[in-house]
Amino acid sequence: MTEQEIFDKKIDDDVRIEPKDWMPEAYRKTLIRQISQHAHSEYVGMLPEANWITRAPTLRRKATLLAKVQDEAGHGLYLYSAMETLGMSRQQSLDDLHSGKAKYSSIFNYPTLTWADIGTIGWLVDGAAILNQVPLCRTSYGPYARAMVRVCKEESFHQRQGFEIMMALSAGTAEQKEMAQDAINRWWWPTLMMFGPKDSESGNSELSMRWRIKRFSNDELRQKFVDMMVPQAEFLGLKVPDEKLKWNAEKNGYDFGEIDWEEFWRVVKGHGQCNKQRLDARRKAHDDGAWVREAATAYAEKRAQREATKKGA
Repeated sequence: MTEQEIFDKKIDDDVRIEPKDWMPEAYRKTLIRQISQHAHSEYVGMLPEANWITRAPTLRRKATLLAKVQDEAGHGLYLYSAMETLGMSRQQSLDDLHSGKAKYSSIFNYPTLTWADIGTIGWLVDGAAILNQVPLCRTSYGPYARAMVRVCKEESFHQRQGFEIMMALSAGTAEQKEMAQDAINRWWWPTLMMFGPKDSESGNSELSMRWRIKRFSNDELRQKFVDMMVPQAEFLGLKVPDEKLKWNAEKNGYDFGEIDWEEFWRVVKGHGQCNKQRLDARRKAHDDGAWVREAATAYAEKRAQREATKKGA
C-alpha cells in the first residue's frame, strides 16, 4: 500500500493520525489553520470577559470570572501545543495573528457593554462552542482530539456559569430582566455566525469532513444550536430576537431567519466593532511579556548548560 492509501484507510477505519504518521500536506495545512484559529480564539476570547473582572457585581462573581478567563488561557496553550506537533511554531502562529493574517472567531469582535453580556457569553457563546468542540474529541488528528477532552469539560462549566447568571438576572428586578433581554438581542445573531458560513459557501468544510477533522457541517451545528437554545430562552422568560422563528414539526426543529452574511464577512475581514481593539490589546500583551519569555529562555539555557557540565564531569 502507498502512504496515501495507508492514510486513507486509517481515516476510513476511524484510526487516529499521529504526528509521526505520514499525512497529505493539505491535511496538515488544514489542521494548522483550524487549530491555530481555535487557539487564537481562546486567547482573544479572554479580552471581552476580562473587561468585567474589576466590575463584577460580587466577590463570588469575580472569582468565577477570573477562573474562567484562566481556563481560556489554558485552552489556548493546549491548542498551540497540538499545533506545534504539525511543524508550525507558536511564535510564527502568534506573528500571523498579530499581523492580521490569521483569523479568530468573529464573535469576539463585539463589545461587552453590561454584566448581562458576561452571562450571555457563557450561556450562548460557550454553548455554541461546546456544540462545535465536543465532536472534535473524535477528530482524526490525535493531539487535537486529546486536547479537546479537557477543553470541553471546562467549557461545560463555563456554560453553566453563564446560564446561572442569566437565571439570576431573569428572576431579578425589571431593570435586570431588561438588561438580560438586551444582551440576548445583541448576541443572538453573532452567535449563530460562530458556526461559520453556510455550507454552500464554505470552501473548507467538505474536505474537513472527508478527513473526519469535522464530524458535522456548519449548518447542521447551527440547527442543533437553535433547537437547543430556544427552549432555554423560553425557560428564562427571554425572547429570541427572530420574528421568523417557529417550530417545524416536519423536520422536528425550528425554522429561523436569515443571518446577515454581509455583517459576518465584514467582521471576518477585520471591520467589526472591536477588531482593531482586540488586536491592539493582543500585540501590547505580547510585547509587554517579552521580558518574561526572554528570562525563561535564559534560565532554560543555563540549566541545560549545568546539566551538560554535570554529565561531562
